[in-house]
Amino acid sequence: MIRINLLGQARPKTAKQAVPVEATLRVGMLIAAIVVALIFLFVTYMSQKKDLDATNDEIHKLQAERARLQQVKEQVQQFEAQKAVLQQRINVIEMLQKGRTGGQELLDNLANTVAHTDGLWLTNLAKTGNTLSIDGEASSVNAVANFLTQMKRSGYFDKVEIKEAKQDDILKNVTTFGFSLTAEIAAPQGVQGASAPAPAATAAKGRS
Repeated sequence: MIRINLLGQARPKTAKQAVPVEATLRVGMLIAAIVVALIFLFVTYMSQKKDLDATNDEIHKLQAERARLQQVKEQVQQFEAQKAVLQQRINVIEMLQKGRTGGQELLDNLANTVAHTDGLWLTNLAKTGNTLSIDGEASSVNAVANFLTQMKRSGYFDKVEIKEAKQDDILKNVTTFGFSLTAEIAAPQGVQGASAPAPAATAAKGRS
């Protein structure tokens, strides 16, 4: 359809609506606030992440140090257990030397036998007549057997007999075996041969 302007006047143009300046400023400020908030959140996140990484590193270091100290603690406990064993052996040797429960030579040989048996110490020694009753502790059954062998080889003990040997827990963190044995004091060789000169004396008297 064709429209004809019969009035002869120019058709007024539609005026554009102006955007208020205040609205533009509000939008700009909102965008700026969002940008600043995002920047703040990013900086805060990076700072907290840095602190978290540093805390995790410190935790790992403390865990490693704890593991190292645990190993040191276990070694110290082992050394303390070994020290206790050695101290008890020293105490028994000193007790034997001071107790005077028999001849000095006998005590010296018993102490020497104990000292030359690894992983063994005595806890009690009693003498009844010519018989010794011995109680002790050992780190293994083999140590007890070695002690009996050493006593028999020394020449100062006869009829060495084990009465009991069983595992106990006298020391923490260390497996020990309690044992009891008896032994007779061997007669000195000089006493055993004391009757030998008698026939010779009789023969000499007959020749006179």
